[in-house]
Amino acid sequence: MARPPLSRIVVLDDYGDAVSGAADWSGMPVEIFRSHFPEAELAERLQGADALVLIRERSAVPASLLQRLPALRLIVTAGMRNRTLDLDACAARGIAVCGTNSRASPTVELTWGLILALARRIPEQEQRLRQGGWQQGTGLGLEDATLGIAGLGRIGAGVAAIGRAFGMRLLAWSPNLTAEKAAAAGARLTDKDGLFREADIVTLHLGLGPATRGIVGAAELGLMRPGALLVNTARGPLVDQAALIAALEGGQLGGAAIDTHHTEPMAPDDPIRRAPNTILTPHLGYVTRQNFRLYCEGAVECLRAWRAGAPLPRPLNAAAQATWEPTA
Repeated sequence: MARPPLSRIVVLDDYGDAVSGAADWSGMPVEIFRSHFPEAELAERLQGADALVLIRERSAVPASLLQRLPALRLIVTAGMRNRTLDLDACAARGIAVCGTNSRASPTVELTWGLILALARRIPEQEQRLRQGGWQQGTGLGLEDATLGIAGLGRIGAGVAAIGRAFGMRLLAWSPNLTAEKAAAAGARLTDKDGLFREADIVTLHLGLGPATRGIVGAAELGLMRPGALLVNTARGPLVDQAALIAALEGGQLGGAAIDTHHTEPMAPDDPIRRAPNTILTPHLGYVTRQNFRLYCEGAVECLRAWRAGAPLPRPLNAAAQATWEPTA
């Protein structure tokens, strides 16, 4: 059996117009959506699409959306995991799903950009200077300070490596972390309370799931040292936002740098926009030219393999592993 040809390929959520120049899309019927749409409108706009390319988790693709897209045959997601794509529903409908390669280093780099900006109060001091003022207050030096890393996967381990270069003391915790793995990253294993109680800066690198949603709440924030800093480049819902805002407004925390948010894109009236002592970025962790090249070249590779009837690279479900004859 030959694979059906692809007649309408849609790339979703190219906010920054990064996709078209990141790979050679020639010869393929590709449309690029540069705006984000709610599910009902997205379903209307995607009628007749037989392939989707997802930029990370910018648009959720749940079963309720999939059932409204009867022509859909193939989904390529940037990266090898996508928590907002319903893989079970894809399997039930016979929709093949593939992933792409990606780098961890961009998120590591952004994490350190936020740590440095927060610790040395760079945005605040820069704004004061532009308004005609001069330096005010002091920042936190990193040498001999304690960095608490929640989650020591490839991103957390990369953050730890740079923390060692700064001469910081490293603590690490996650639900399944072992002392041996922590030591291999140059960190000391502690429990969750110890991490929040002892660290001058806590940085989050946990995956989001039922067990970790809201894992940083009022209790954890209340354990932090007065003036301590929180950095989140993982997932917004790891943190109870109301508790975070209360800790910032009450002066318990010295500041928070947040790249990932409960709702993305963030609503104009989101209360975190008004919280004091914050640095907010619009989920930039993975957004580099190099990563988008990997995403888009990987997507093109999958699309061309589909058209050629070749094995699909980086399959994420059984439908992507099926054997097909080349399309005439």
